[in-house]
Amino acid sequence: MDNLLSIVTFLPLVAALILAVFLRGDDPAAQRNAKRLALTATSATFLVSLFILTGFDPADTGFQFVEEGKWILGLNYKLGVDGISVLFVMLTTFIMPLTIYACWGVTTRVKEYMIAFLVLETLMLGVFVALDLVLFYLFFEGGLIPMFLIIGIWGGKERIYASFKFFLYTFLGSVLMLVAMIAMYMDAGTTDIAVLLGHQFGSETMRFGGLTLLGGMQSLLFLAFLASFAVKMPMWPVHTWLPDAHVQAPTAGSVVLAAIMLKMGGYGFLRFSLPMFPVASDIWAPLIWGMSAIAIIYTSLVALAQTDMKKLIAYSSVAHMGFVTMGIFAANQQGLDGAIFQMLSHGFISGALFLIVGVIYDRMHTREIDAYGGLVNRMPAFALVFMFFTMANVGLPGTSGFVGEFLTIVGIFQVSTWTAALAATGVILSAAYALWLYRRVVFGELIKESLRTIADMDRREKLIFAPLVTMTLILGVYPSLVTDIIGPSVAALVTDYNASLPAKVAALAAH
Repeated sequence: MDNLLSIVTFLPLVAALILAVFLRGDDPAAQRNAKRLALTATSATFLVSLFILTGFDPADTGFQFVEEGKWILGLNYKLGVDGISVLFVMLTTFIMPLTIYACWGVTTRVKEYMIAFLVLETLMLGVFVALDLVLFYLFFEGGLIPMFLIIGIWGGKERIYASFKFFLYTFLGSVLMLVAMIAMYMDAGTTDIAVLLGHQFGSETMRFGGLTLLGGMQSLLFLAFLASFAVKMPMWPVHTWLPDAHVQAPTAGSVVLAAIMLKMGGYGFLRFSLPMFPVASDIWAPLIWGMSAIAIIYTSLVALAQTDMKKLIAYSSVAHMGFVTMGIFAANQQGLDGAIFQMLSHGFISGALFLIVGVIYDRMHTREIDAYGGLVNRMPAFALVFMFFTMANVGLPGTSGFVGEFLTIVGIFQVSTWTAALAATGVILSAAYALWLYRRVVFGELIKESLRTIADMDRREKLIFAPLVTMTLILGVYPSLVTDIIGPSVAALVTDYNASLPAKVAALAAH
């Protein structure tokens, strides 16, 4: 099918335009129609995206389903996917219908709410399929706007503060990336990402007065992209916007933020930093390992001190993203396989955990851990689902959470044993905070009067969790479903990366 990527990318936007133009009123019937149209559009997007997955050839390490043409002002419109990006497209289209279905209880400005999520889906998909620097930047930055509105309009009491903090952190980080993209165009004469992957940016040592910069232009470009992607993931110490954003965002906003938007940073490292600036990536890798180890340990300890369930899970996300950056900059097959697997797995698990918080928040309107206890007595189905995703978040063998963490630790062990040792302690700490949360909320006597009439999950809520449970189990038992697709592209990336390292040796010798 021609233009398959364009159809998948812009189908949600078309639905958003239909909602904006043709749907009138805010009565219950209009709200119901808005939800149904949004669910239909996101479900159709997922079904169409299956054609991309079934038609994708993992053995071909180049870009597939490529679409190219002229855009406004002579800019290039170019889309494509490879083994690294195709599964992020699938993750996005898989999560979005579940997210929309989880919004069924929303009654405030429903049409605008659905439009925001549909536009956001188009912009997130665009990040993963764009093969032009300008197009990538527009999609990457454009996603800030609907998420800013989702948090700022439908969020909690401190939503204005959280939305502006989210916007300013991520936008300011990306300003340096824009400058770097302009420098790349000036050096290479093109904004075509596929061409830039084969372009060698200068790595000769630069001197600024008494300062010496190893890696030269590559290091400058690398650090500029790092400023953007580190905030987006987020990495320590630029992670502080995430807990506030999660706590104030509505449940569906938290799900999309954790399951998909954080992955844009990791994808950026895979698409730009490693293949385009390999010398700089190798020079700065120890810094990334150190930041990753601190993130894993520090944010796990901070999670232990939380009294708000959402904030605890948000800090857990920062810790898990530490495994991702650690695996990426191990720059070997196991590390990269593990990092990509961890991002996909985290999409299912963290999305489910925020949905779990949403289930009891909808009933009790509080996220304070002390407000709960003994829920297993009234909500056995909820307790079972919560236990499953708690175990997956800890990294229990048999779940997808184990595979990603194991592979990243194996990958980093080959290049830095001390980083691997520190990261391994994070696995223990994750068990501590996750099991502590579960015990406080689910186990014990049901002594709080307000909980005595709380209802278990209904049919809609169970239907939302069923696909997430299924994917977490399948990928935990049969991880080659992912590794077979990403493996050849990762192997090609590792080969090209290692082939560039003699340039580092020459640069250091010249210094």
